[in-house]
Amino acid sequence: MSAAVGAIALLCGSLAAAPAANADTVDVSPPGANDWSCKPTTAHPYPVILVPGTFESMAKNWATMAPALKSEGYCVYALNYGSTNGIDATGPIADSAAQLAPFVDAVLASTGAKKADLVGHSQGGMMPRYYMGFLDGAEKVNHLVGIAPSNHGTQGLIAPAPDSVPPATSLGGSNCQACADQQAGSPFLAKLNSIGDTVAGPAYTVISTTHDEVVTPYQSQFLAGSAQQVTNITIQDKCPADVIEHDQTPNDPVVQRLVSNALGRPAGQPADPAYQPSCV
Repeated sequence: MSAAVGAIALLCGSLAAAPAANADTVDVSPPGANDWSCKPTTAHPYPVILVPGTFESMAKNWATMAPALKSEGYCVYALNYGSTNGIDATGPIADSAAQLAPFVDAVLASTGAKKADLVGHSQGGMMPRYYMGFLDGAEKVNHLVGIAPSNHGTQGLIAPAPDSVPPATSLGGSNCQACADQQAGSPFLAKLNSIGDTVAGPAYTVISTTHDEVVTPYQSQFLAGSAQQVTNITIQDKCPADVIEHDQTPNDPVVQRLVSNALGRPAGQPADPAYQPSCV
């Protein structure tokens, strides 16, 4: 890596490696992620950036997805963002998108790739749309794969898993602006979707579960767009017995197979809607 590229990676990679604000521990990358010496191959020309969801750290959210993609030969990266009082992905989503932008730049500079694939869970599957639509990120993204993304908000409650957030965190207050931003009809979502569900250039794949209890109704996750640009997948249409819920979708083997299929598509094409993953 050149000195210049190394400096960029060190600066922007601080989102993935430096102590979070007000946190007591150093952020930890998931296995297989943030190897800044990795170079994309002809088979996998786009580096993959994993974007966690609300209240989630990259280490927790991508503990199984990151090593699975790394084992397939991808250059895999992940970041933490939007920390409020030491709790990840709780800050204003527009600000979080502004943190994603330099991280993407660092990955592209380090790998030499012209574009990256983004795979996000929940807020992390929706927030990159703001980066792409309002922060000039579209030209740097080949494919956005959203796993249970909050694209049109939720009529339910954005709440953490019981063991993931200190009791003092206020779900509805200033400690979680991202929660308010993800409520259906919020000013943030009105702006995000004012330009349409997609922008020219990137492909979009959405993977949803009928058992989602957080982003509800689950159909609100889907994106409108042509079949050439958008594929919306309901897990139970592929594997009816799969009862995976919102929080654990990134760890579901079926979801991981769907993500792998999406990332393996030709440049600028969404997942193959006819692809049938193994349900075992």
